[in-house]
Amino acid sequence: MGEGKLKAVILMGSKADLKHCEKIAEKLAEFEIKAIMRVASAHKTPEKVLEILREYENDEVVFITVAGRSNALSGFVDANTSKPVIACPPYSDTFAGMDILSSIRMPSGVAPMLVMDAENAALATAKIFALKYQEVAEMVRKYQESKREELYAADEDVRNY
Repeated sequence: MGEGKLKAVILMGSKADLKHCEKIAEKLAEFEIKAIMRVASAHKTPEKVLEILREYENDEVVFITVAGRSNALSGFVDANTSKPVIACPPYSDTFAGMDILSSIRMPSGVAPMLVMDAENAALATAKIFALKYQEVAEMVRKYQESKREELYAADEDVRNY
């Protein structure tokens, strides 16, 4: 899969998001994608965010941003990199989950992809790498097939009730 291991930088707005990020990292590992976890805030430490982006600017990388409440992180990262950015904010019961709205609307020229589920953020990352790496494409196909098989098995279980 090219020189070195494929990687995704999971950039969280605070360490409070670590549990959600660990779920993403676990699923990335199944696709043989290394997760690099970092903490920086677009609101509180924008220079740190830019420093992290510069660190990976010459790498083949996907950024996964994890920030809730007022999610400036995803748009800020996307506006400052040409690499793919996947916004994967953790679900919050605060405001009945409506803080997600800060992840949906972005200014023109800013286009992070929004994926709500940790597992699906890893899958989206794998699909991006699958465009170039046949081995990853094959892992994605096998993953999709396993999901179909789960449904066929569930159908059999329910039919035989």
